[in-house]
Amino acid sequence: MKKIDIACIIDDDPIFVFGIKKIMELVDFCNGFMVFRNGEEALNNLKAIISANEKLPDVILLDLNMPVLDGIQFLEEFIKVPCKKKIIIYVVSSSVDPEDIIRAKSFENVSDYIVKPISVEKLKEILNDIEQANHC
Repeated sequence: MKKIDIACIIDDDPIFVFGIKKIMELVDFCNGFMVFRNGEEALNNLKAIISANEKLPDVILLDLNMPVLDGIQFLEEFIKVPCKKKIIIYVVSSSVDPEDIIRAKSFENVSDYIVKPISVEKLKEILNDIEQANHC
């Protein structure tokens, strides 16, 4: 399996971020990380990267429950940003509320909803999905 270049993690939980980075390194998921603690920080930085025409992440792992700007608010704003590159977004949350799942999946940019924690198998599945999407 081919690894991706940049993975973006948007999550306010430092323990989750630490753990997911370790698992990503274990499965050789990506070359680098972008980590943001909330949706606003992510939105501002990603807009700046798009404006500067710099390298964008291939995939975003997005938490729903965060301070300042939550995952849904981030999605509502991010889809308005003109961007040439298609970034695959996975919502990763501890919420098992069916309303959260339906709401998150209602965004066409969202590939899937994953309930924390993420397993090694799930990360490999994501890599495989990205590889398939890039061959279309």
